[in-house]
Amino acid sequence: MKLMKKNNIAAFMFFVIPALVTLLTFFFLPVFAAFLLSFTDFDIYSLGDLSNLRFTGFANYLDLFEDPLFWKSLTNTFYFVFAGAPLSILVSLSAALLVNSKLIKWKSTFRVVYFLPVITTLVAVAIVWRYIYHPRFGLFNYFLSFLGLEGMDWLGNPVLAMPSIIILAIWKNFGYNMIIFIAGLQNIPSELYEAADIEGANWWQKFRDVTLPLLAPTTIFITIITMIGYFQLFAEPYIMTQGGPLNSTLSVVLYMYNEGFKWWNIGYATAIAFSLFIIIMTGTLIQLAIQRKLDR
Repeated sequence: MKLMKKNNIAAFMFFVIPALVTLLTFFFLPVFAAFLLSFTDFDIYSLGDLSNLRFTGFANYLDLFEDPLFWKSLTNTFYFVFAGAPLSILVSLSAALLVNSKLIKWKSTFRVVYFLPVITTLVAVAIVWRYIYHPRFGLFNYFLSFLGLEGMDWLGNPVLAMPSIIILAIWKNFGYNMIIFIAGLQNIPSELYEAADIEGANWWQKFRDVTLPLLAPTTIFITIITMIGYFQLFAEPYIMTQGGPLNSTLSVVLYMYNEGFKWWNIGYATAIAFSLFIIIMTGTLIQLAIQRKLDR
């Protein structure tokens, strides 16, 4: 027992404490400092001389309610999340069912091919897709020309710009969720499908009554991580549209970046960041509550 206690103390000293110190120094302290900055008017003048820093209380948060650009960026972000996340999950589930099917050979090859966009640098992908969407030389309009259709300005049209970014995000991210869905599918006992075959169930009945209910925990988990990731939309509009046209692709994170690093309204930018944190936390708690009810 004494030896075990000494080993536990040694493990705590050499492994746990360094990790805690690292988290405290590089995560919790910066987050706490940013939270304090959200109650100030910290800007480029305060950066040069801290005596210019003033405490403003909840002024930054109250200004958000009167800021039309913030509401526009929030609306765009919700549009991206609620339109893109379900489609991404649907494509991921469809790909997982296809790859996991007994009719498909070379499953490992398909998994690698579908997962390649996930590990590809997002900036590089966004640059390539910007040329794919080019109104004159892009591949999309090139294929439309074969159908006798006129090409469109995908990223220059306020109506088409956000759907174009959603298509890119789905293509970029569905492979990650597909791998998780495959793991969930492989954990479903094959005896349940055999019993369904004996009962004369068709493929839709097996999918509806066996696959979907047993994939519910996996689906909730994927929904949460997809929602969190999509709320942090930044690189795609920053690289492809810079938030345009007419702010139709301006996201909350991109607006926060502009305020903080373009206009140096750092106090206001941190207020935007923590407002987004509250929104994401609320959505996550709601989905976790739904998962608990499903588990019961």
